[in-house]
Amino acid sequence: MSHGNVNGRTISITVNNEHRELAAPARRLLCDLLRDDLHLTGTKRGCETGTCGACTVLVDGRAVKSCLTLAAQAAGRRVDTVEGLASGDTLHPLQQCFMQHGGLQCGYCTPGLLMTARALLADNPRPNEAQVREGINGNLCRCTGYGGVVDAILAAAEQMHGT
Repeated sequence: MSHGNVNGRTISITVNNEHRELAAPARRLLCDLLRDDLHLTGTKRGCETGTCGACTVLVDGRAVKSCLTLAAQAAGRRVDTVEGLASGDTLHPLQQCFMQHGGLQCGYCTPGLLMTARALLADNPRPNEAQVREGINGNLCRCTGYGGVVDAILAAAEQMHGT
C-alpha cells in the first residue's frame, strides 16, 4: 500500500533571512523541520494540535502554528522564528520588554508569544489592552496570568511606535 511520496522533495525556504534548500518528506511538519533539521529549538513542540501556540512562527509575516503546517507549505516563503528576533547581541524590544515586565516565568510559551506579538504589532502598531489580549488568545501560558505579557507587549508597542 502506498502512503504517498515519503521522500518528499527539496524545498527552498528563507528562515530568519537565510536562504536554505532542504529535503522535506511529504508529511514533515514545519516545527520538525525547524527544530530537528535546522536546530532552531526556540520553536517549541507543545500540544501538537494547534491549541497552545508554543510552536508559533511567522510565515510571510503571518503567525502560524508550525505543528499544523507542513514544511512543504512554507516552500518559497519567508519563515521567522524567535531566534531571528534579536539583532546580534541587541534584543528586540519585545524580548527586552518581556524581561522588564515579567512576561515570562518558565519560558516554554515565550517564543510563541513573542512571535504572535511581533505579528500583532506589525498589523496593529498601537494596540490597546483588549486588542493585545485578543491577539494572544491562541497562546496558552500556565505561569504568568498574562498580566506581565500584556504589559510587555504594550510597552514594546510604545517603544517601537510611540503613542
